Amino acid sequence: MGAGQLARMMGEASNDAGVLVSVLATSDEDSAISTTFDFVLGAPDDLVALRALAERVDVITFDHELVDLELLEELEEDGVVLRPSSAALRFAVDKGYQRHAFRDANIPVPRFLVVNSSSDPRLREFLDELGALPVVKSSRGGYDGRGVAFPSSPSETLKVIDRMSKSGDVVVEERLKLESEVAQLIARAADGSLTFYPVVDTLQQHGMCVEVRYPSDLNDTTKESAQELSQKVADLVKGVGIMAIEYFVTERGLVVNEVALRPHNTGHWTIEGATTSQFAQHLRAVSGQSLGDVTPLSTHAVMVNVVGANEPGSLDAARGVSDTFVHDYGKSWRPGRKLGHVTALGAEATDPHVRAWSSARAYGTVTQEA
Repeated sequence: MGAGQLARMMGEASNDAGVLVSVLATSDEDSAISTTFDFVLGAPDDLVALRALAERVDVITFDHELVDLELLEELEEDGVVLRPSSAALRFAVDKGYQRHAFRDANIPVPRFLVVNSSSDPRLREFLDELGALPVVKSSRGGYDGRGVAFPSSPSETLKVIDRMSKSGDVVVEERLKLESEVAQLIARAADGSLTFYPVVDTLQQHGMCVEVRYPSDLNDTTKESAQELSQKVADLVKGVGIMAIEYFVTERGLVVNEVALRPHNTGHWTIEGATTSQFAQHLRAVSGQSLGDVTPLSTHAVMVNVVGANEPGSLDAARGVSDTFVHDYGKSWRPGRKLGHVTALGAEATDPHVRAWSSARAYGTVTQEA
């Protein structure tokens, strides 16, 4: 389900995984059409289109969370195999549900409250308890900074809550002081076996990931803590395929920010940087195969996202930077749109960082080098 850049890269990895990929696309110009075996046109909330896709495939998986869980449950009742399942997807689709489930399982999350209006009688006491302005998130539908607000005053907080609540529940949570942000990918096979990719450092601007660095600068103790938490989350969620967990690094330790049950931006470096890429691994897992080796192939890797600048850049110039891997998503240029990513590998940290950013800037990225 979905035919964006993640599905496009799954299509590119399909030979390695020994599968054929068909996609549910909203347009015959969607990014994944050129790399996949077949496609069905339709919306992710169109049951007729979902059934048409189900008739063509053995397993349905996902490249986004903008799905209707009730429709997916209906498909499962009819015997359609979803990997991950609708029950697992709920952790990524519904942030309010996720926060409650993680807190109940003693998985660290920010202090939060789920409300459906600013008149919720619990809200004033919760905001007073925080003692600072919160982060406000739509419980469903947000990604890449969308559906997330950082109010600048108490009155704006209430206005944002009421605006977001028109579309459903709203998560109000503490605005943590961050030391850094990191992420980890976990692959879970249909038999429940797990494989862990290494923890990576992530850099964000305006709610969007702009750079990923392997290896992480975290100390070994904190990396071990991340893997323990990642396993705890994976055991709770029970998804099949790739799961990405984004962590805040704070003075009180690691805190879960977000989870995704699909290949993820923080794992793009694995295409060239690991023995089995996240895309091939996801396809192996959801098709019922054993998991592949995830050993890194380089001492250092840097991935930089390319986002449309005010004027189109030059893909040829980006590809002209030596020793870089430029991935074009086949999308038309538009300011603020993800157009691709660049990865560079190396024996130390500085050189691949410089090469990746040089290529990304030639491509026309609006993001600033970190």
